[in-house]
Amino acid sequence: MLAIIHSAALDGIEGKPVRVEVHVSSGLPAFNVVGQPDAACREARDRVRAALLSSGFAWPLQRITVNLAPGSVRKVGAGFDLPIAIGLLVATGVVGADCLGDCSFIGELGLDGCLRGVPGIISMVDRAPTRAVLVPAAAGAEAALAGRRVQTATTLRGLVAALKGEEPWPAPPPPLTEGRRLPEPDLAEVRGQPYGRWAIEVAAAGGHHLLMVGPPGAGKTMLAQRLPGLLPDLSDQEAMDTTRVWSAASMLGDEVSLIRRPPLRTPHHSASIPSLIGGGTYRLRPGEISLAHNGVLLLDEMAEFARPVLDGLRQPLEDGWVTVSRARWVSRFPARFLLIGATNPCPCGFGLTKGSCRCSPSSRLRYAQRMSGPLLDRFDLRVAMPKTDVADLMGVPCGDSTAVVARRVAEARSMARARGVACNARIPVGALDDLAPLTQGAGLLLTRRLDAGRLNPRGLHRVRRVARTVADLDGHSGPVRQEDVAAALALRPDEESLRGAA
Repeated sequence: MLAIIHSAALDGIEGKPVRVEVHVSSGLPAFNVVGQPDAACREARDRVRAALLSSGFAWPLQRITVNLAPGSVRKVGAGFDLPIAIGLLVATGVVGADCLGDCSFIGELGLDGCLRGVPGIISMVDRAPTRAVLVPAAAGAEAALAGRRVQTATTLRGLVAALKGEEPWPAPPPPLTEGRRLPEPDLAEVRGQPYGRWAIEVAAAGGHHLLMVGPPGAGKTMLAQRLPGLLPDLSDQEAMDTTRVWSAASMLGDEVSLIRRPPLRTPHHSASIPSLIGGGTYRLRPGEISLAHNGVLLLDEMAEFARPVLDGLRQPLEDGWVTVSRARWVSRFPARFLLIGATNPCPCGFGLTKGSCRCSPSSRLRYAQRMSGPLLDRFDLRVAMPKTDVADLMGVPCGDSTAVVARRVAEARSMARARGVACNARIPVGALDDLAPLTQGAGLLLTRRLDAGRLNPRGLHRVRRVARTVADLDGHSGPVRQEDVAAALALRPDEESLRGAA
């Protein structure tokens, strides 16, 4: 007998509808799964058998064939345990096909018959081909974020009893609530470094990538950690996109809710390419750049990262997506993040302090070459942060707090949205003349920098976007002025000036 159960698979962070076809026929006892299953799917035989027996159901001593259609979609994980078990019960007459209704089934089975959640359940529920979706009770709140009708069950025995009308269905997941907001560090805690504080504000207001170079203890990491607090809350669509990524990576935690605050990711400098970009051997999972989608990616001690790892950021920084390709399948992950890099100017760390550097010219050169020129060119802002003066640490009053600066950032972003872009860093090249027109003096200043060879076409576009942000923070919505361009150019010095004299 044949039973067809609806379910869904996870491809990257996208859900794909799947038909689980279970055929039970006479012949030597066997259990085969076809349709591009991975190892976890093929192991469903043992989990489903144990779960059925533990729940009081018989295991058919017949030939069982499970087809996961369509065969063109790779099936990953243990989320097909539940639909396979339901298909076996329908095919053997334990549950009538009319009892299923218009419902899909997603979930892993424990050997004792309990139901467990699986990664990426939000995306799978969203793409399930039926009106209702049944998921494990532990994943009910997460599944409800997809906005679909969700039913839950705790055990296979309880699910079958509910399907047959012998027991009532468990209560549906509670309505969506806002998650608890954790306190964020305050910008007022950073003493001194007025230029670094200004760069952080410009980066937050315009969504511009920022590189900070300075000696140990200058405050680079403190400033970077406070940048997410300056950003506005995510929109509904941004929150859903970010939450789907975290769901696919199984990182939502116990308090499930939409991610409303921009995430901050700080990978260690020993991170590999798959961990940063995304990938894996058996299941392609999101990397750090995707977990930072719509948020901030902080690369502390950036020059200590392997150069191939850093160069892997170049394409996602331009496109906002990363495509991970393997021999048999390809997955696409969102990766639109604000990159903040923090590094020392040289191996000893004191290259910006006159007379304090202990490095040889060759060691400084090797250290500088760890970050390629094309990657450095993608930083809109580059700031040299010298050692903080004692007077700044002990006697200078605190600067503006995070709340004060966040209000200025929100006003600048509101001006950008009025132009039709989320932030000025996303202004298309073809729209710069309309959204960031130049005064005559500003145009002449940029022309001189281009003629001197100190600015390339990509840098020109980035400088114009930064200048637009500087003008917005000043409350000026008209054409970009010469002083705005001068400020943007000052925030983008060449590499030699950034690292100090050798």
